[in-house]
Amino acid sequence: MNKFSRNEKNFMARKIKPAEASELDLSLAVRAAWLSYIGGRTQGQIAERLNISQAKVHRLIAEALSRGLVKVFVQGEPADCIALEDALTCRFGLKRCIVAPDLGDGELSEAQQVFAAIGSAAARFLHRELACGAITVVGVGKGRSLAAMVERLPKIRRTDLKVVSVSGSLTRSLAANPLDIVMRLAGQTDAAGYFLPVPYLAKNLTEKQVLLAQDSIRSMLDLARQADLVLVGIGSLEGDAHLRQVGMIADQEWADLKSHGAVGDLMGSFIDAEGKPVASAVNQLSVGLGLQDLQGKQVVAVAGGIHKAEAILAALKTGILTGLVTDERTAAAVVELAQRKSEAA
Repeated sequence: MNKFSRNEKNFMARKIKPAEASELDLSLAVRAAWLSYIGGRTQGQIAERLNISQAKVHRLIAEALSRGLVKVFVQGEPADCIALEDALTCRFGLKRCIVAPDLGDGELSEAQQVFAAIGSAAARFLHRELACGAITVVGVGKGRSLAAMVERLPKIRRTDLKVVSVSGSLTRSLAANPLDIVMRLAGQTDAAGYFLPVPYLAKNLTEKQVLLAQDSIRSMLDLARQADLVLVGIGSLEGDAHLRQVGMIADQEWADLKSHGAVGDLMGSFIDAEGKPVASAVNQLSVGLGLQDLQGKQVVAVAGGIHKAEAILAALKTGILTGLVTDERTAAAVVELAQRKSEAA
């Protein structure tokens, strides 16, 4: 049975001042709201997970509603998540870090829970950014987490907005990537969508040069370089990663990347544990913006799952990311891994 977090137990283990009790109840109210509205849990399931009565669950959710914390999204994060956000922000100099609460064991698979949590958190972030009106060009990468974000984004009318791919949107068979989110995001915002009709990775350098010689491709990449906000996924090279599943990379290339120490993929740039591009020929084949094109931009990665902890840490070490949206378990794993590596150095 999942009970209180360590921080919450610490609150209970000593005499609690009124202000602290209020803070703890608010943290529990936020967590209960996440479990209810994002995780789809019943009040009975929430009561069992938090080890409190159903009556208290009802009061906590009512409190979250009365404070205006629950709109389309759950506004706010529990105390544990805020602590993880602070740790990641301070260590890597992020301007924005959002850690979505763990939804716990339930009917959804672990992967579905991760996508539900970070998809909702990222949608909340993007909706707020778009609502202010300052962003006119959004660059979008690849990833199931980004797709989950768009699925949960409410309609917002931004006819002045441009949404553009920052990396190739096709597989090598020239089939459209089913997870390409540019057109779906454009549909949710009434924006103009610009699809980059080239493979994520070219078959060879000759093909890449032919593709980049086309005026239409060059103009699309020029538009992508104007992005005020770039949303990217982070790929892992652990196990049977999605990049292999959809046929974007050959087994021989995968083995070569692994032999060169690659642990992650950021927009087609394969990086090692220190965030440096590896010396594999595959790193010359990406068709889209490179890491150097992102310097000085607002670049927010949306990625989660404990299996991606090493890849996310490597991406953070590139210094390119200004923001991260991830889930609670993954954030804790990244912080722990970073600490271990620091102590071992």
